[in-house]
Amino acid sequence: MPAESRPAPPPVVPETSSGGAPGPAGSLLQPVTAGLVSALVAFTSSFVVVLSGLEGVGASPAQAASGLVAVSVLMGLGSIVLSLRTRLPITVAWSTPGAALLATTGAITGGWSAAVGAFLVVGALIMLTGMVPQLSRLISRIPTSIAQAMLAGVLLQLCLGPVTGLMENPLGVAPVVVVWALASRFAPRWAAPLAFLTATAVIVVSMASSGTGLSPSALVPRLELTAPTLSLGALVGIALPLYLVTMASQNVPGVAVMKGLGYEVPWRASMLVTGAGSLLGAPAGGHGINLAAISAALAAGPEAGPDRDRRWIASLTAGIAMVVLGLAATAAAQLIAVAPAGVIAAVAGLALIGTFASALRGALADASEQLPAAATFIVAASGIAAFGVSAAFWALLSGLALHGILRRRTPRP
Repeated sequence: MPAESRPAPPPVVPETSSGGAPGPAGSLLQPVTAGLVSALVAFTSSFVVVLSGLEGVGASPAQAASGLVAVSVLMGLGSIVLSLRTRLPITVAWSTPGAALLATTGAITGGWSAAVGAFLVVGALIMLTGMVPQLSRLISRIPTSIAQAMLAGVLLQLCLGPVTGLMENPLGVAPVVVVWALASRFAPRWAAPLAFLTATAVIVVSMASSGTGLSPSALVPRLELTAPTLSLGALVGIALPLYLVTMASQNVPGVAVMKGLGYEVPWRASMLVTGAGSLLGAPAGGHGINLAAISAALAAGPEAGPDRDRRWIASLTAGIAMVVLGLAATAAAQLIAVAPAGVIAAVAGLALIGTFASALRGALADASEQLPAAATFIVAASGIAAFGVSAAFWALLSGLALHGILRRRTPRP
């Protein structure tokens, strides 16, 4: 679980609440603006990672675009449902770490249809987690250091994208890296979106110079449905790691972030909504939705206004905006498909550097856990796929085994 997803809860400062009474126009403008910013940042900062992840497990460009449409619209609808039902600023997101995991998984037995079957299993497991408290407790027993180390190892390969891209296409990638670096200094929240906008400019220039264009018919949002199948390799290599990453890096820390801001997230309702959304989106290629973690603070924090009772308007606005962005996801996917070499890999890598750093820091924070964490990281970063099962599973298995061996008490003489 990345450390950025589990910050120390800040002190909750009492804020004046109007009790929902009508206020000046500014009281509505703040949450609406915060919601729009939350949706824009969430979409533009990592949708490239989602496309890469889906194509990494066998999706065609059209199927990957369909999956992006599905998760975008469903996370928007999930935010709308939870906001209206609870009157809390709960936002739903896709799992960027989960998409990164898929991007490094590689081909699996059964192909794309088996991956879709794994997505269905993940959705069912998330719903089951909301209904069975024992399952939640079992997930919480996985050492944080091992979960973070597995994530860091998975992300390493993707974070090399800017480096390899600079060697492959320096003129196309260098502007993206420079803008990202400057934005990280002066506007950190917008670093990844601005890097994507720069990449868009590079793509447009490349299209103009080569005389290529986008077909208007290809920009219409559409879903490519796939009949799911089940295979052992997909269940062990995709479903299990994706479920663990989603729970450890999104759902559990998402609740912690909201609690730090003074809100108690209804666990059962949240898992049922996100699990059901994951089930609905799987046949269309969606890898799943979950509670937002880092971006949760954008809609639930002070930026959404001083009136805590009206901040749910921010998450409601974010949900509506995400549905609109989801309808434009096919056009975004088409733009990515004609990008020059190295540009998209660089954007994806830059978007994940912060998550990688936090995951690595969290993995090695506890000195007594560093050895199993290091072993987990190394196996995950190796990219091996023994017996058709991805490296993420073997990394988790290796880390837990070494953790158990080192934790065994030595009998006294």
